[in-house]
Amino acid sequence: MADHDGCEIFDVVVVGGGPSGATAAADLAASGHRVLLLDKAGRIKPCGGAIPPRLIRDFAIPDHLLVARIRSARMVAPSARHVDMPVGDGFVGMVDREHFDPFLRERAVLAGAALRDGLFERISRDGAGLATVHYRAGKGGEEHRARARLVIGADGATSAVGRAEIPGHARMRQVFAYHEIVQRPADAGHDGARCDVYYQGRLSPDFYAWIFPHGETVSVGTGSARKGFSLRGAIRDLRAGTGLDACETIRREGAPIPLKPLRRWDNGRDVLLAGDAAGVVAPASGEGIYYAMLGGRLAAEAAEAFLATGDVRALALARKRFMRLHGRVFWILGMMQWVWYRSDALRERFVAICKDRDVQQLTWDAYMNKELVRAKPTAHARIFFKDLAHLFRWVSP
Repeated sequence: MADHDGCEIFDVVVVGGGPSGATAAADLAASGHRVLLLDKAGRIKPCGGAIPPRLIRDFAIPDHLLVARIRSARMVAPSARHVDMPVGDGFVGMVDREHFDPFLRERAVLAGAALRDGLFERISRDGAGLATVHYRAGKGGEEHRARARLVIGADGATSAVGRAEIPGHARMRQVFAYHEIVQRPADAGHDGARCDVYYQGRLSPDFYAWIFPHGETVSVGTGSARKGFSLRGAIRDLRAGTGLDACETIRREGAPIPLKPLRRWDNGRDVLLAGDAAGVVAPASGEGIYYAMLGGRLAAEAAEAFLATGDVRALALARKRFMRLHGRVFWILGMMQWVWYRSDALRERFVAICKDRDVQQLTWDAYMNKELVRAKPTAHARIFFKDLAHLFRWVSP
């Protein structure tokens, strides 16, 4: 549908075709709304690729997208001592964003969304009550316009939509992540069902580094908010120390990752943020795919309420519902990162805590199902006092 100026008209324009934007577009299109999904072609986000069973169930992820099934995690301390944390029943799925994101965009198209290669530029408004999204078909390409009652900005941590429309977006807390996808080593010592997480200041002074199996390839990455820290140098050292320096490098990717949800996700008029643009990446763990897709779904629900009623207050429902579900977990993880990631001495003690069976069980229960386990208060109490003991050095690491 187009107006007299030849400008296409939609109910919603979604800017950004990653997991959050593609999910929002698919849900809205499936509900019968006219949706335009704009995505900048050719970009692959750096990501460890872990997805919990809850995501696989809730968003119907097919088996063929799982490049690995993780059965355990290895936590590596600054001293190189390690703690293995077996998953128990079930597994953590691993996906490669090179294939995962296009699948989600194609699912949105099959639901009825229009998909365009588009680089967002700005939003203008007229007296008709519609927002006009100006975008270009590739860098330096021809400008196009699309009008809509609502714009969903799902264009990442440095969201151009967010910076233009949501006060305070430019001050979002972030770490910069970098990883290299390398060919899987041929030696028998490589465990394709184990994720290795390195809590070592030389590899990240304020976050962690990782080696995650992706089937035929491996993601080797790290992150830090500290200016001047060499992420590439850290990965070079990690690869050299683990024998991965001899493996072929398939691709290199880097991007900022937010670590705290924004206080406001909408402009009170016609713009709503979702996914990384809204800051929904878990502190401490950096997990983002599940929260991005949930954020996209909640944005779609809020959009439907807004489109049905015209009440702009409905846009705030996305953040309210997300924080009701996961705000407490984000606060706990933020405190954990602040307490334990400050020095190698504290990281050493943090890894030691991971040896505890209560810690392991509650960690996996919460991660796999995305719910805090409230049925085991004595276990929570034991963990609390063990944390204090390690923090104040009442026990040796």
